[in-house]
Amino acid sequence: MAGTIERTHRNDYRRFQAISTRWMDNDVYGHVNNVVYYSFFDTAVNRLLVVSGQLDIHHGKVIGLVAETGCRYFSPTAFPDEIEAGVRVAHVGNSSVRYEIGLFKKNEEEAAAVGFFVHVYVDRETNRPVPLSEGMRGFLASLAT
Repeated sequence: MAGTIERTHRNDYRRFQAISTRWMDNDVYGHVNNVVYYSFFDTAVNRLLVVSGQLDIHHGKVIGLVAETGCRYFSPTAFPDEIEAGVRVAHVGNSSVRYEIGLFKKNEEEAAAVGFFVHVYVDRETNRPVPLSEGMRGFLASLAT
């Protein structure tokens, strides 16, 4: 995402994944540490892919590797907040996808944090990029904004 990452709202996303914060997510300042947000992004996207049948993390011939990430923080979260991660697709290439994720506290309309990551899909054995399958493209279209 060139430039700044703007704060988003719930209606900017197609699908949501619930994520529970954990006691250990809080840092000494009393809020979820910044590095945990990247784990939330990864969890939300990969859960959607696994549940939809688009990614077999154990036996699939194709895996997604993260090539780029970014995040902007707007308001703190802390244990025991329940987070709802909104997921959308901003761009689909030949073998890559840019996912954008908004993290929302339960019942809040504005994102506490907004981030993105780019997955490049590669052959599990060679680590060489592979074109996205038609099934994957269809699924990604359902997340596109």
